[in-house]
Amino acid sequence: MMRLPTLDELRPAPRAQVRYSSVPTLDADAEKAIFSPPDSPSTSHYTSSSGRSSYSGGSRDAPYPLHPMLQPARQRPRRQQTLYCYRLPHNIMQYLCFAMISTVVIVILSLIRMSYVSSRRIELGQVVRPMPAPQWTEFPFLTRYYGGIRTLVSRSENVPEYPRPADEGQLQEANMTRRGEGFPPSLRFDPYPKYASDEHVSQYGIVKDCIAGTNLSRLAPSIRAYPGVTVGFPDAIFGSAEALGLRDDICFERYGRLGPYGYGYSIQRGGVGTGLHGDRDDIDKTWGEEGEVEYRGVRWGDLQRRCGQLNRHRFAPAAEENDDEQAFDLVGKKEGIVAREEEPHPQASVSRPLPRTAFLIRTWWTFKYREEDILFLRAVISELSLMSGGEFTVHILVHVQDDNAQIWADREVYKDVLRMSLPEEFWGLATLWTERQMGLIYGGLHESFFRELPVHGAYRSTFMPVQWFAEQHPEYDFFWHWEMDARYTGHYYHLLDRLGRWAREQPRKGLWERNGRFYVPSVHGSWDDFKQMVRVQTEFGTDSPSNMWTALDGSKVAGSDTREKPIWGPEGPIDDLYTESDPVPPTSYDKDRYEWGVGEDADLITLNPLFDPDKTEWLLAGDVTGYNGSSGLPPRRSATITTTRLSRRLLHTMHEETALLRHTMFSEMWPASVALHHGLKAVYAPHPVYIDRDWPTAYLAATFNGGKAGATGGARTSVFGGRQHNFLGTSWFYNAGFGPNLWRRWLGLRVDGGGGEEEEVAGEGRMCLPGMLIHPVKGVKLVVEENRGNVEEHLGSGG
Repeated sequence: MMRLPTLDELRPAPRAQVRYSSVPTLDADAEKAIFSPPDSPSTSHYTSSSGRSSYSGGSRDAPYPLHPMLQPARQRPRRQQTLYCYRLPHNIMQYLCFAMISTVVIVILSLIRMSYVSSRRIELGQVVRPMPAPQWTEFPFLTRYYGGIRTLVSRSENVPEYPRPADEGQLQEANMTRRGEGFPPSLRFDPYPKYASDEHVSQYGIVKDCIAGTNLSRLAPSIRAYPGVTVGFPDAIFGSAEALGLRDDICFERYGRLGPYGYGYSIQRGGVGTGLHGDRDDIDKTWGEEGEVEYRGVRWGDLQRRCGQLNRHRFAPAAEENDDEQAFDLVGKKEGIVAREEEPHPQASVSRPLPRTAFLIRTWWTFKYREEDILFLRAVISELSLMSGGEFTVHILVHVQDDNAQIWADREVYKDVLRMSLPEEFWGLATLWTERQMGLIYGGLHESFFRELPVHGAYRSTFMPVQWFAEQHPEYDFFWHWEMDARYTGHYYHLLDRLGRWAREQPRKGLWERNGRFYVPSVHGSWDDFKQMVRVQTEFGTDSPSNMWTALDGSKVAGSDTREKPIWGPEGPIDDLYTESDPVPPTSYDKDRYEWGVGEDADLITLNPLFDPDKTEWLLAGDVTGYNGSSGLPPRRSATITTTRLSRRLLHTMHEETALLRHTMFSEMWPASVALHHGLKAVYAPHPVYIDRDWPTAYLAATFNGGKAGATGGARTSVFGGRQHNFLGTSWFYNAGFGPNLWRRWLGLRVDGGGGEEEEVAGEGRMCLPGMLIHPVKGVKLVVEENRGNVEEHLGSGG
C-alpha cells in the first residue's frame, strides 16, 4: 500500500495566499473522483474532507490539480444570510412583563369600578335601563276626541269609538264623522244650589252679593255648555262621571268656558287679547246683552275678603283669622290690597252652618304668567269664591326660591318680592314662604339627602308649607291643594262639590282596598259590581302572576296565600305613640254592614289610587324620615300628583307628627300614610280619565291593576315604577303626554299636524269636551292680538 507523506514531510515553498471563494461546491461523489487515482485501491474507509483543499497551496502540492492551469476560476454563489432573532436583555424583559401585568390589572379594576358605578346610578334612578318599545305604542290612535260642535249628538245616541266589545270591531270613519250646517244653541250652566229658595235660606242663610259696590263692573256671566257630545266621542277608561254625580251629557267649548273671564275679546275692552281668530260661530251668547266683563284694575284679594265678610253668617263660628305679618294680607294694611270690613254683619240663625274651604294654588316666584294662566286663576276665583258666597277662598302659595331673601325681616323686601312674583290683580291672594322658613319651623328632622335633595325642600316636603298655613288659618275646615298645571274643562264648583259629596257617602269597610285599584267600568261593570269584586279579591285572593312576589320576605311560600288583610281602623308603625284621638271602629270588620263612615266627611280626597309602595319599583318608596326602621319601613300609601283635599284634622296631625315626632315622608306618601296610621278617612275619587289609544280593555285592566291581589301596588309587577310609561297616553298623570296635547287642541292651537284655525273653519268646528281633569298643562302660548299696547302693565310682570 502506498504510504502517504506526513505533514512533517511536506515543505511547500513560500508563495502568495490564493483566495478560493470562487471554487464551486462539489458533492461527495465528485470529490472522490478527483482525489482518488485510477490505480489506487478502494478508499471507502477514508473520509474525504473538502476542508483539506482549503489548506492546500496549489496544484503543485497535490497529486492532481483541482483546476486547469489556464482555466479561470468560476464564481462561487453567495450564501444567503440567515435571519437571527435578537434576544432582549434580561432587565428590559422584566420591565416589559411588569408593564403588561400592570395594564391587565388596571383594566380589570376599571371594569369592576365601572360596573359598580353603573349599578349605583341605576339604583338612584340616574340611568334608564334600555327597554324595548312598550306594547301600547303599537295600538292605533283614537280620533274622535277632536270632533267639533257641528257633530253633536245626545249622550244616549252616541256610539263611542272606544271602548267597544271585541266582537263589534272598530267603527268606520264614515259612520263617526259628519258635518252639519247648524248646531244646537248653547245653554247656561249653573251648578250652584238654589240659593234663593226658602229651604236653602232656612238651612244655610241668605247669600249676599259679593260684587256690588266694588271696582269690578259685574260678576262674570255663567259659563255655557252644549247638550250632548261630539259623535263617536270615546268613553272614559278609568272612573265614572255617573258614579260621582258629574254631568256627562253636556260638553264645553273654549268660548263658552273661558269667555266670561276675558277670552275672545281685546285688551282694550278688558280681556286678555286671545281667541280673536278661528271658528267664532255662536259666541255672542257667552256675554249676553251686558257685553264683556272689564277686568282691568280688578283686585281679587279685596273681592274675596269682602265676600267672606258679607257671608260669614253662613259658616260655622271659628277662631279669629290670623292677622300677623306672615298672613296673606301682609301689605294690605298700608296699600289696601286686602280691605277689611270693620262693622260685623249681623249673625243670622242657620240650622246647618257650612264648612269653609281654602283653595291653595302652588307656584313659585319666577313663574311666568301667560294669558292662559290668567284665565285659569280668574275662573277658580269667580266660580269657587265669588259665585258661591264665600264657600271657598283662593290663596296662592308662592315659593321664594332664594333663602337669602329677607322677606320676614323687612316689610319693603316682602312687598318687592310679592310684586315681582305675581300680576298685580293677584297680589292680595299671595302667601310667600321659603325652605329656610320650613327648616326653622320643623327643625330636628334627620337629613338623609334622599336623591341628593334636602328634607325641607319643596320636592320632598310639598305639604310642609300647607301644614303651617293651616295652623295659621283656623277659619278653614278643608284645604284643597291644587297644582298650578292642573286644569278642568268643566265648572270647578261642580267638580269639587260633587267630589266632596261622593266621598262623604263612602263607607269605611273595604275603603282602603277600593282606594288601591283603578276602576275600569268597561271591565268591572257598575260601581257596585266593582265593590263586590274588590271584596272577593281581598277575602279570597287572586290567581295572578304577581302573587309570586308576595313571599319575598320568606314568611310564606310564594303563591300559597294571596289574600289581603283588610284595613280596619288605625294601621300605625311600631313606634307610634300619638294615637290618643284616633278614630276607633264601632264594631268588628265582619259585623259591619257598610255603615261606619257613611255621612262622614273625608279627611283626604285623592285623584289617583292610593297604592301600597311596598315591594314595588317606585323609586321614592324609601323616602321615609324619623321612623324606627328596625323591623322595616312603616305601612305606607301613596297617590301620584299632590292635587288633593285635606281636612284640618289631617293637616294638624301631619303638623304634630313633623314638629314633635320628627316624622315625614316623600310628598305623595305623607298625607295618605298619616291617614293610614291614625285611622282617618281617605278616599280615592274615580273621576273620568281618558286614554289616547285603542287598548284591549282586559289587558289594560290587568296592566294598571297588576299588583298584589288585583290591586295596583304591593308587588314588583305594579304599574308604579318602571312601568309608569303606560300612563303617557292618559289625560291625568304627572308626565302624561295626551292630556296637555288635548288641552291645546281644545284651545284652537295646532298640535302635531292637527287642529288649528283652518281645520276648525273647514271641518267640524270647535272642539267640545265633557268635564275632564287634565294634567300637566305648562307654558301654553296662545295667539295674542298684535297691538298689545300696555299688555305687560295690564297683566303684570309675574316673573
